[in-house]
Amino acid sequence: MLFELTEEQQLIKETAREFAEKTLEPLAAQIDREEKISSEIISKLGELGFWGIIVPEEYNGAGLDTLSLGLVLEQISHACASTSVTLSVHNSLACNAIIKYGSPEQKKKYLPRLARGEIIGAFALTEPEAGSDAASLQTHAKFSDGNYILNGIKSFVSSGPFAGLIIVFARTHPDASLKGKGISAFLVEPDLPGVQRGLKESKMGMRGAPICEIVFEDTVLTKDNLLGKENEGFAIAMDALNCGRIGIAIQSVGIAQASLDYAIKYARERKQFGKPISEFQMIKWKLADLVTEIEAARLLTYQAAILRDKGMPYTKEASMAKLFASTVANKAAKESLQIHGGVGYTKEFAIERFFRDAKATEIYEGTSEIQRLVISRFL
Repeated sequence: MLFELTEEQQLIKETAREFAEKTLEPLAAQIDREEKISSEIISKLGELGFWGIIVPEEYNGAGLDTLSLGLVLEQISHACASTSVTLSVHNSLACNAIIKYGSPEQKKKYLPRLARGEIIGAFALTEPEAGSDAASLQTHAKFSDGNYILNGIKSFVSSGPFAGLIIVFARTHPDASLKGKGISAFLVEPDLPGVQRGLKESKMGMRGAPICEIVFEDTVLTKDNLLGKENEGFAIAMDALNCGRIGIAIQSVGIAQASLDYAIKYARERKQFGKPISEFQMIKWKLADLVTEIEAARLLTYQAAILRDKGMPYTKEASMAKLFASTVANKAAKESLQIHGGVGYTKEFAIERFFRDAKATEIYEGTSEIQRLVISRFL
């Protein structure tokens, strides 16, 4: 299949590449070290329209497709994976869920602010005892006197420390045996009474994309906070994660491509035994394998994005893309670090950051093991 970008898609790709190379890449080490994305970067992403890539134009968004989002994420990931995952969660999970399941009032209230980057969206599904088995979550929202009373704990909430809107999944049916069939989704503003953000987690990689625990204690929500229909929230979560997996897959491609680019550059410059190490067969073969696998991962991911944009089933393809691309990202970072030798293990070279960042892609938004389960169901 030949993927030919439209003029608009090519333009947004080049815009993202220019921003990534000139503005983001010089700050990537600082973002990693300080464990935060500066307000200036958040503002610039807003000016470029990247916070609202898939948000319809009527809500101040760019109104573009999934592939366009992927093109942006790939370029941003090449420079700073932490920034790209923040963008991905915001667009693929938060904005996407509201676009598809939000009421007209909810769209009007939140989408313009999300599109401008005035508020950042978060997605709270995981709990201390509910990770891969998300349907076993214990956070509950009991309906009483016309309101929902939300109680529970959410873990590893991406962008949780600074998010302005959180999609929270909670059990609304008293029968826990219903599992996913008794879960609802809510739009929760974190300044509501009873919402408490925990301490920011200290992570191995993706350090510039902070996560935290969020506790809900008798937080009062109205029916206006309900996203979609009651007891249908688990389907919303799974649908959003399908789109999110395309985002993580293309993020993996960006990390892998950056790892390869750094490896090629270093192999040309580094000399041993009187010649550049790029002339040694073992190095050539490593690079040949990587460029082949990265291109395969890219095409798998583009295919999933295009299927989604055409309104066709894409669950299997999204899982395949995430599974394969995340594996390739980890291999590329590992091999690139090996090519760099001792210097690759130091903070002086960016490859050690790629190595740390890559591992997360095999874990969040569905582990590689879960992706294999999803794919196997289609066989």
